[in-house]
Amino acid sequence: MNGFRQKKRGFTLIELMIALGVMAILAAIAIPQFNRYGFRARRADGQKLLMAIANAEERYYAQQNKYADLKTIGFSTTTSSTSDSGYYAATVTLVTVNTFVAQGFTATATPVPGLAQQKDVCGALSITNAGVKAPLNITSNGSCW
Repeated sequence: MNGFRQKKRGFTLIELMIALGVMAILAAIAIPQFNRYGFRARRADGQKLLMAIANAEERYYAQQNKYADLKTIGFSTTTSSTSDSGYYAATVTLVTVNTFVAQGFTATATPVPGLAQQKDVCGALSITNAGVKAPLNITSNGSCW
């Protein structure tokens, strides 16, 4: 031994706290961005369901000259249908025009309660027989449609 103290290797408490602080800041930025990406990705599930309903309604209208409920156009129930991934439940409201029954429709996909998609800023999505989509606003999480 030559009388010199050997330098100990490792991290000090200060260095560990700085690294932890940097990781916390990065997580505070990244986690909300990731959640918003998830909302946008799951929103496509509701859009796909509404487009399938609108297409089925138009096929039925071409043959019968009127629109129909979900079961009549090929979905499992009369009142509500769930999207493929289960994030949205869709309903169809038939519109009477000048005493002619079922001459229009509005299909609405609402986020299923209890799932993460319910917190999406767009909320319920809808489409009419004229192709009008709602909501059309552009949010901090991209375009709703």
